[in-house]
Amino acid sequence: MNSQFQVTVLGGGAWGTALAVAVQRAGHAVRVWARDPLTVASLSYGENPRYLKDLRFAAIEAGTDAALMLKGADCVLLAVPAQSLRETLAMLASTFPRDVPAVLCAKGIESSTGTLLSQIVAEYLPDTPIAALSGPSFAVDLVRDLPTAVVVAAESETLAGALAARFSNGNFRCYSSTDLTGVELGGALKNVFAIAAGAVAGAGLGASAQAAMVTRGFVELRRIGDAFGAMPETLMGLSGLGDLLLTCGSAQSRNFAYGHALGRGEPLAGLPLAEGVATAGIAARIARDKGVSAPIIASVAAILDGAITVREAVAMLLARPLRAEAD
Repeated sequence: MNSQFQVTVLGGGAWGTALAVAVQRAGHAVRVWARDPLTVASLSYGENPRYLKDLRFAAIEAGTDAALMLKGADCVLLAVPAQSLRETLAMLASTFPRDVPAVLCAKGIESSTGTLLSQIVAEYLPDTPIAALSGPSFAVDLVRDLPTAVVVAAESETLAGALAARFSNGNFRCYSSTDLTGVELGGALKNVFAIAAGAVAGAGLGASAQAAMVTRGFVELRRIGDAFGAMPETLMGLSGLGDLLLTCGSAQSRNFAYGHALGRGEPLAGLPLAEGVATAGIAARIARDKGVSAPIIASVAAILDGAITVREAVAMLLARPLRAEAD
């Protein structure tokens, strides 16, 4: 599918910029809406030094006027932070183009309500087709045109396949899925486990402990996914296990880096946004409400609240009653 799309990206951060670069490479016209005039100016020159230092790319049309950037769009990528989505949609709903797909590109759960991001979009844009793009991907790799595979999910198989085909190009491969909920959950919850993995590494507890933490975290991800009706194969795929492996094993992950600083007892003020910090508490509450055993998520939430230390959390997890691995 090579007919040109007019794509608007809402959000001029690292991920929004990277997606704009990828979509433009696929042969589509791209505009980026950003709040910061300096970011807008930088994108027009093919750079974004605030978020993607020392990287250059083809110039991208950008502006602070959302109505202008949205005009004539065939597709809108929502790349604002998860906790800012409701505010952004409340502000822009009246100017949002009708009947064009809105693609969620942030990963998280609304911390104040436990609402999935797709539900927020449906609330403000009830007639808008909703999709989500997720998977193991760093913005830097995408801008550098390194091989990257993600999933585009929508309840409509036709829409998911069409968007995946349009976005794919060269080193950026998009698979399709109809499991919108599963893809959203995988992207949101892996951030919490990345904090846990980083904390274990930062505390110097060893590679064995880190591997155990990631593996048991995946068990909790599947339990919660099952409670939401997500497909098991979705959580075994790119947006679940794939994203978990990436973010739990690399200092490039802001969530892993946050956990690493936490484990080392370093100051946390001024660290880049780690979405897992906002997600941990609400994920723990969701697990409790649904009767799902999720001790790692609960431990991360307690650590972030200052109720326990990393080493205390690990000791508590190791002291849990022994059971069969599959239980």
